[in-house]
Amino acid sequence: MEQSLDDLIQEFKNFSTWEDRYKHLISMGKSLPPMNEEYRVEENKVRGCQSQVWLFPELVDGKIIFHADSDASIVKGIVSLLVKVYSHKAPDEILALKPDFIEEIGLKQHLSMSRANGLSSMLKQISMYALAMKTKIDMGLI
Repeated sequence: MEQSLDDLIQEFKNFSTWEDRYKHLISMGKSLPPMNEEYRVEENKVRGCQSQVWLFPELVDGKIIFHADSDASIVKGIVSLLVKVYSHKAPDEILALKPDFIEEIGLKQHLSMSRANGLSSMLKQISMYALAMKTKIDMGLI
């Protein structure tokens, strides 16, 4: 897990300007797999985002796979980044993973207040999903 985060941080540091980093973020959003329409429902919307953002967790073999989408290109890139970092991990791994990488790639400092609030809401939603899945697993419900 550490290596993939280090690779991601380096990937962003390879760009010399924030304009290039934003372009890369937008390109990441474009490469996000299309979200199944059945997941694009009100209960999967992330509250606190100015743009529309949908986030849906799926538990497969004890790991959570996040499906996501947004109607805004930069926000879609941000949620794509989070999906890349947090998907395919066990709930405990997700809960233990601090979002320090966001500051390390310099993203937090380059977001508007509304996008920073949206990012915070997405991170909270990911943690809430992981906690809910962990609870269900611990109780033997799934």
